[in-house]
Amino acid sequence: MKRDIRRVLVIANYQKPTAPAVAEEITAYLESIAIECVVFGFCGKPERPPVNNFDLAISLGGDGTVLYASRILSSHSIPILPVNLGDFGFITEVTREEWREAFDRYHNREIDAGERLLLHATVYRAEEAVGRFVGLNDVVISATGISKIIRLDASLGNTTLGRYRADGIIVASPTGSTAYSAAAGGPILHPELEAMIINPICPFTLSHRPIVVPADDVIEIKLEPDQRTDVIITVDGQTSIPLMPGDRVEIRRNPEKAHIVRSDKRTFYEVLRSKLNWSGGPDA
Repeated sequence: MKRDIRRVLVIANYQKPTAPAVAEEITAYLESIAIECVVFGFCGKPERPPVNNFDLAISLGGDGTVLYASRILSSHSIPILPVNLGDFGFITEVTREEWREAFDRYHNREIDAGERLLLHATVYRAEEAVGRFVGLNDVVISATGISKIIRLDASLGNTTLGRYRADGIIVASPTGSTAYSAAAGGPILHPELEAMIINPICPFTLSHRPIVVPADDVIEIKLEPDQRTDVIITVDGQTSIPLMPGDRVEIRRNPEKAHIVRSDKRTFYEVLRSKLNWSGGPDA
């Protein structure tokens, strides 16, 4: 029995040259099988589209488009079929040539959507919440200046982890483990694991290493009162606000998850091997 798919939202990043043509292909095909298709195309920073009453979303772009889509769709439990129109994608496993086959296989219940942990960050200032954010990849607290060390106190529940003097700190989800955290020397996790990574950025004390913690833990990061530079919090590299000395950031798992349609063309480990050139030869 087919999945009941009546309305599909296509989120298309029109900065990708092929996105308009692919969106037209998808619209024509879906309408030919009596499925309503709504295209939301954008260039630059997108507005928030209406997302009610959709059974599936198809993202056209790169990983950044999926990050945006996951933040606006997770609270509605709308699965995302990510189609890669860029050059480098860990989340967007489906190529432009594969979108129709992937859609048909999902429609026919031959492939499923996996659940991905989302991060929820709350910024407290004098115990008042001044910002709330949801991210699929990571939450980053860092200096705005170049080569500036900031001072942070980190704790896990009722346990103090210690004082960090570093360029910043990354809290990454398993999906985000292949992004900024990996570039900062963090471990790579399977994207459907239930865990979070705490990864200091260039720590002054070399014994401060990345750690992996259970997803049910609550991470708290406090900015020490005296900072020599301005500090910001950035979520998924797309949303940011300035922080003030004394602010407290609480990061926990989000109640809702992102639902990403899995490709059966390749496994996560095959994607890793391809993207990171794990060939074992001279070009590795």
